[in-house]
Formats: sequence, structure tokens, C-alpha cells
Amino acid sequence: MNNIIPKTEWIKTWSENGVGWIQLNHENKLNPLSASFILAIKDAAKRFDNDPSIGCIVLIGSEKAFAAGADLKEMIKLNYASVTESRYIENGWLDIPKIQTPIIAGVKGYALGGGLELALSAHIRVASKNSKLGLPEVSLGVIPGYGGTQRLTNLVGKGRAMEYILTAKMIGVEDAKYSGLINEYCELEELLPTCENIAKKIIKNSPRAISKAIKCINASLKNERGFETEIEEFGKCFQTDDFVEGTTAFLEKRKPKYN
Repeated sequence: MNNIIPKTEWIKTWSENGVGWIQLNHENKLNPLSASFILAIKDAAKRFDNDPSIGCIVLIGSEKAFAAGADLKEMIKLNYASVTESRYIENGWLDIPKIQTPIIAGVKGYALGGGLELALSAHIRVASKNSKLGLPEVSLGVIPGYGGTQRLTNLVGKGRAMEYILTAKMIGVEDAKYSGLINEYCELEELLPTCENIAKKIIKNSPRAISKAIKCINASLKNERGFETEIEEFGKCFQTDDFVEGTTAFLEKRKPKYN
């Protein structure tokens, strides 16, 4: 997993008026997040982060989904060592939040599992009213392993995080806004203009001050042991029968049977 090549063809980028846009454009319109895909997203964000003309980044998905989850066909091949001893997670999932240029996630459709964890990596989240969010990993015999247990808890508190993760429930936008999971929600046709308006407000301010503010806010929430624990336990999931049954059942389009 150390020689992952970013799938740049699955990314569209453009810039306008100081805003850098990144669109997930996987051949599968549900945007399943493989390691190579997440690296491409990170690399695109880093390019904008290193461009002094860009004051804000907006990350969006396809018409159907922001991202409906991690690529299960890739995940089912993982094991404890490939998760905990390689750069599979650190190379992408944990690097995206280190971007110092503000990132807005514009969510429409599904943002599930790894897709929601990607949105959680952004600094601000806006969702259209048709969005469905959730972390359903425990129904597949695994846990959120790309920062989900940590970032969700920081945003919504322990009680809500426990509810969302342990029930694997689908979260509507009103619930998400009330709990603090998202900042705003809007009509579908207003999603991009809403993201753009927020970006314009950010761009008016000092980029150096914004960078320092992001660093300080992140530092106040940082819990390295929390992430280490998550990665450790995430890796252990791949040694369980539940993970094999959960992912196999999903791929075979049947309900899992756990002992």
C-alpha cells in the first residue's frame, strides 16, 4: 500500500475569483473512496493550498452523491498490518485536515461512511436538503477508521456520536444541523451558490490570520492518542469474521448474518 498512485482522472478542478473547486468525478457516480482516489483529492487540495491566489477550497461530489463510502472491494482485501503499519490512512485521510486553506464540503446526495469522514475533514460543511449522511460501518463489522470517531465526537459531542455510530442510522439534514454535524443546509439548486457565498466571506479576511486560526482550532481539538487508538481498532476489525461477513453480504446484496 506504500506505492499508491493517485487517480487524477477521477478529479475535476477549476478556480474562479479566488475559490478553488474540487469535484469528485469517479467513473462510479457514487464516488467510492479508494486509497488512490483519496490521494488524488489530497493532492488537488494541496495544489490549491500552495497557490497564493486561492483563498478558499470547495469540495463537491457528483449529482448522485458526495461520496457513498469507502471502496469496499478494496477494503475487503485489507488486514491489520496493511492498515496499521502502512501509510494507507496517513497518506491521505489524516493529511487532508492539515491543509491550511479553508475547505468547504458541499454535500448533496449520499455522504456515508468514508464519504462523511471526508466531509468531516473539511473545515465547514454545507448540505442540500436531499442529503443523507451517516457512519454505517458497524453494520459491516468494522468501525469508522478514517477519523470518524474522533471528528464526529468533536463536532456533535459524545452522546450524539455514540447514537450516530452505534445505530448506524441515516442522518437527515435537519438533525445534522441541529447537532452541529453540518453548518448549513439549503435547497439543492442553492448548494453551490451557498458554498460560494461562504467562500467569498472567508476570502475577504487575512489569509495568514485564517491559517493561524485553523492551526489553533485544530490544536485545541487534537488528540493524537485518539487517532492512534482508532487506527489500531480499525485494523483489528479486519481480523474478524464480522468484517468478512458484513462486507461480503453488502457486495452480494443480502443482509449480513452475524453470530
